[in-house]
Amino acid sequence: MSASQDRRHLRVHARRTLPGAAPGTLESDPGAPKPRIRVTRFDEKELVEEELTDVTVLAQWRTPGATLWVDCAGLGDASIIKRLGEELGLHALSLEDVLNVHQRPKLEDYEDYLYVVIRQSPGKDFPVTEQVSLFLGKDFVATFQEDEFDWFQPVRERLRRSPSRVRRSGSDFLAYSLLDAVVDHYFPLLEQTGERLEQLEEEVVNAPSPGIPARLLAVRHELLALRRAIWPLREVISALQREDSEIVSQETRVYLRDCYDHVVQLIDVLESLREVPGSLMDVYLSSVSNRMNEVMKVLTVIATVFIPLTFVSSIYGMNFDPKSSPFNMPELTWYWGYPFALLLMALIAVGLLVYFRRQGWLGESRAVRRLRERGKRPRTLQRRQRTP
Repeated sequence: MSASQDRRHLRVHARRTLPGAAPGTLESDPGAPKPRIRVTRFDEKELVEEELTDVTVLAQWRTPGATLWVDCAGLGDASIIKRLGEELGLHALSLEDVLNVHQRPKLEDYEDYLYVVIRQSPGKDFPVTEQVSLFLGKDFVATFQEDEFDWFQPVRERLRRSPSRVRRSGSDFLAYSLLDAVVDHYFPLLEQTGERLEQLEEEVVNAPSPGIPARLLAVRHELLALRRAIWPLREVISALQREDSEIVSQETRVYLRDCYDHVVQLIDVLESLREVPGSLMDVYLSSVSNRMNEVMKVLTVIATVFIPLTFVSSIYGMNFDPKSSPFNMPELTWYWGYPFALLLMALIAVGLLVYFRRQGWLGESRAVRRLRERGKRPRTLQRRQRTP
């Protein structure tokens, strides 16, 4: 995770209000984007879209028989959020949760409307997740996003097509469509993470490098962020299905059941992926250890071969005078003495290498190679396999 992502992570999970502040106190983040409000009013025959600059005219958009969708992107002005909540009749406590964007996914019933909190990752600052607040009333849906990243563009396109089920249905089906769009957005994120893990697996097996542990740790953090966002989402969708509120119709509950199945699939994929980084880390450490063992084995063999050679050369390096005594290295005066010493050292080196080869310390031993060529396994391996 980069330094900018660390700062972003801390900023997102910091509380806006001071400890001890009165309930319902609205404090916006000075660094957050200014609110951009888009209003959509539709029924089966008509669709009207507009970007509002004055929140006070919102009451004129609410007409009988039509559904109103208010989408606010950006939470940088608490006064606008407050006026917007007053126009829609939203409770101050729920508006406080909108601005305090550290909330976990949840569902709250305020009698006149349902308040849903979900989390989503834009991918551009992964693994940081952003909060999306959704208010579901009898004739309206209000969504609050942290920035101008348009999560719901596919839903807008469906609304613009007439006739469509979203246009024919009420606000509850629109809320389901928005939730389903957020849930479906997680599938490509998990696929992308799975592809990264496959690439890391190939690198761990074929060419482990020192940078792999940091990359595995980054993927682990991403999966942990996704787990915190997806697991509570299952409870939210399940509560919407069981909620006794008249706002959610029986027809929409059937579609919510399908959305719940998608969340369960996401959880299954997520849990299977969460086990991979730990396994790859074990494989990486094992590969590094095996490579170190191979290097140490080669160095040990080289040192072992040169120990007797050094012994022979050190003997002939002693400065004894053969003329003083017949026992003072008489071979120094021999015509073939120097070639004999070289040949002796070469034979010792070759003999040690052959011995190491037979013992199986360098490649396969002769006995194992014969059994492998015959299609059999060594007795030691057979005994180990028979041992329970």
